[in-house]
Amino acid sequence: MRVRDVRYVANQPWPFPASLMLAFAARADDPRLVLDPGEIAEARWFSRADFAAAIDQGELAAPSGVSVARHLIEGWFGGPVESRTW
Repeated sequence: MRVRDVRYVANQPWPFPASLMLAFAARADDPRLVLDPGEIAEARWFSRADFAAAIDQGELAAPSGVSVARHLIEGWFGGPVESRTW
């Protein structure tokens, strides 16, 4: 998958010695997802409306409020995500 408009967003410590998780946002040029089954078991795209519905229906749970993943999601979503957390 090719992406563009890549920008750094944040970072946080990772639970491996001397490791750091970096968070970037980007725009995908192609909506097709090609997964490495050794890395990622499942992935899909959400519109904001679909994401809100999945949260409301309990299909998804948001990452912890202190995580960089939550920060990325809320930046894309446009505000706080109210839900159960992982």
